[in-house]
Amino acid sequence: MLGTVDKSTWVGRRNHAMLLVAAQTGLRLSELTGLRQRDAVLSAGAHVRCEGKGRKERCTPLAKPSVAVLKAWIKELGADESGYLFPSRNGGRLSADAVQHALTKHVTAAQRACPSLAKKRVTPHVLRHTAAMELLQAGVDRALIAIWLGHEVLESTQVYLDADLPLKEAILAKMNPPQSKPGGYRPDDQLLSYLKAL
Repeated sequence: MLGTVDKSTWVGRRNHAMLLVAAQTGLRLSELTGLRQRDAVLSAGAHVRCEGKGRKERCTPLAKPSVAVLKAWIKELGADESGYLFPSRNGGRLSADAVQHALTKHVTAAQRACPSLAKKRVTPHVLRHTAAMELLQAGVDRALIAIWLGHEVLESTQVYLDADLPLKEAILAKMNPPQSKPGGYRPDDQLLSYLKAL
């Protein structure tokens, strides 16, 4: 999907940076659109700082590719620490509808290279699920994934992780199934003699 974004336009570069950060960090839509330039720390220990549910602040690390894209994006925006990191054309906060529209546009474009996307409903929340599954497949403990996503209880994270059937099939393939033969129970002659004598 990110490969279909036209980075020759301002909106395209914004969308590329925004969707990359969304998929890598797993931020909620409201957290993503609420980010200010000052919330992106791009030096050593790079991360984004956001205010999540219940006004709880958390920091989410950034991978090197995300840092490089954000550095270029912030340079283009012009250093204004109070400005939105992913602003609308007029500099205001992007609406949830605007983010969904951008995502739909890029998913539709990506369907040419990946036709299976046509059968999927990709929303900003799906990018959050994607981040959770990437962490799980990398071997990260579920409790740490909960902290990463800003969940207070592990059960909230579990909903994200239960949905990945291919992962479960891969685990099943690694297991040694018990050796048993199909068929019904057949009593031996001694048991049959005992039962007839009753």
